Amino acid sequence: MSKKSAKSERSGPSKKTADVTPETADTGETEEYVTMLIGDQWFGIPVLGVQEVLGSQKIARVPLAPSEVAGNLNLRGRIATAIDIRTRLGMPARPEGHGGMSVVVDRGGELYSLVIDTVGEVLKLSSAEFEHNPPTIKANLRELSKGIYRLADKLLVVLDVERVLEKGSQAQAA
Repeated sequence: MSKKSAKSERSGPSKKTADVTPETADTGETEEYVTMLIGDQWFGIPVLGVQEVLGSQKIARVPLAPSEVAGNLNLRGRIATAIDIRTRLGMPARPEGHGGMSVVVDRGGELYSLVIDTVGEVLKLSSAEFEHNPPTIKANLRELSKGIYRLADKLLVVLDVERVLEKGSQAQAA
């Protein structure tokens, strides 16, 4: 919870009109997404699902792990499994010397580091503008996304983190 919203709760009810922008006035419902660039495609995941964002990290390889498991990393004494999202999406490997960044998420008490190219900004988007996956989107993206937002200058694919991590669990079990 942000300091601003915590202060509002302590001081009693307040009007919500400050959160409504012209773009969201029709429904008033918005969601915030952490945006990330992987290759030349923009992706987003709900900001509430993100534990933290990290720069390039030292990742310990895990022998015999599936190709999308980049390895493990130590986050202040907790071990996180690093998943290379490029590999998971069937994209070419990251250019040599570019370590990427990590978006850390928690699933069932276990930490996962989603290794991506770079993190963008946090966008507050209207729920009314959310679209289901169009039939023209690549099958591997459609399988791992909840839908899309058509922004002024780009297409933002909303990743379904649960599906991304489930796909890895299925690969490890096979």
